[in-house]
Amino acid sequence: MPEVVEVSDTTFEEVVLRSERPVLVDYWADWCAPCRQIAPVIAELAAEHGDKVTFATLDTSANPLTPAERQVLGLPTLQVYVGGELVKQLQGAKTKAQLLRTLQEYL
Repeated sequence: MPEVVEVSDTTFEEVVLRSERPVLVDYWADWCAPCRQIAPVIAELAAEHGDKVTFATLDTSANPLTPAERQVLGLPTLQVYVGGELVKQLQGAKTKAQLLRTLQEYL
């Protein structure tokens, strides 16, 4: 069963930008209540669709460079990358149905 991959400032390029599959990145922090709410939804999606899309999380408290470079201004922020390019961005906690709609063309 595919799992959510943890990325950092040092692994972001390798895991996200060089991925051959679409990647959904969940930017979060431990002090962010909506981030904690969405985490189980991301894990569920990874279990169901991890064969088509890579699901990744990035702890913004421990890795401040990537969020700054990627213009992440609020948490949680979800970004979808395809071929190393940002193609979609969502802010705030989303339901599983909303995330499935966002990812539909990649599933």
